[in-house]
Amino acid sequence: MELSIIIPVYNVEKTLRRCVESVLRQSFQNFEMILVDDGSTDNSATMVDEIARTDNRISVIHQSNQGLSAARNTGIKAAKGRYITFIDSDDFIAQDTYKGVMDLLNAHPEYDILEFSVIEKYGSKAQHPLILDDCVYQNKQEYWLKGQAYRHTYAWNKIYRRELFIDIEFPKGKNFEDAHTLPKLMAAAKTIATTSLGTYYYCWNDAGITANANGQDLTSLLEAHLAYINGNNEIDATYYTHILNIQLDVYEATKAVPLLPIRPFYGNLKLTLLHLLGIKCLCKLNTLFHKTIKPSH
Repeated sequence: MELSIIIPVYNVEKTLRRCVESVLRQSFQNFEMILVDDGSTDNSATMVDEIARTDNRISVIHQSNQGLSAARNTGIKAAKGRYITFIDSDDFIAQDTYKGVMDLLNAHPEYDILEFSVIEKYGSKAQHPLILDDCVYQNKQEYWLKGQAYRHTYAWNKIYRRELFIDIEFPKGKNFEDAHTLPKLMAAAKTIATTSLGTYYYCWNDAGITANANGQDLTSLLEAHLAYINGNNEIDATYYTHILNIQLDVYEATKAVPLLPIRPFYGNLKLTLLHLLGIKCLCKLNTLFHKTIKPSH
């Protein structure tokens, strides 16, 4: 078995068949599909059983509702493939995506993680492509910083060697779980590659977690990046500014004491203001600015 495709399922009766059919239409056929029903309360639980009866490569696991991370972890434990990938059940993949990326992995068995391109926020006004270059990284800091992997820590546009997950799980009870998990997988990997081959369609959901992130969710995202920089990992001004923006959003949503340590980076207005005002004053100024420019109704 070459590839285990793990699809967590929770109340997605409107999009589930599109997701599954995008896999079944692939020219690459040496896969197993693991549908993990995470306690759905709509027709999804019945649908996965019906779908599984149509193809012996499809298996179903039903469990009580425990969240996305737990569903992925359940799928990983059941996986038998040399490689693992994920699809969220409201998304889908382009024709021949898996053939291209699996041919590349078979040609380069040294790759532990292979990331492929994405159409982000598909179906929304903000839809845009993330087209990756064909690159190989043995220096994982280079992948994170030069490749700006911290901007697309998604679990689902990547193929992973299954052994990477021996001691690694997605964290239960946390949103933005991918940002917590990818750095751990990177640390376990020896070689990471990106490719322009293949396309994952990340479908925008106005009711989804990303679209409706609250203070607690944003705090989880900030904590993931703070764990990275506090692990004595190399960072640069662009990445630090990315984390600073998350810290500003967290403060605006929660008013909690800022957690981001000040680092000696300059080069843009926010970083200059950070050193002039300090982190807390900058957070307050940013919040005040957003309140001032909000249109009145």
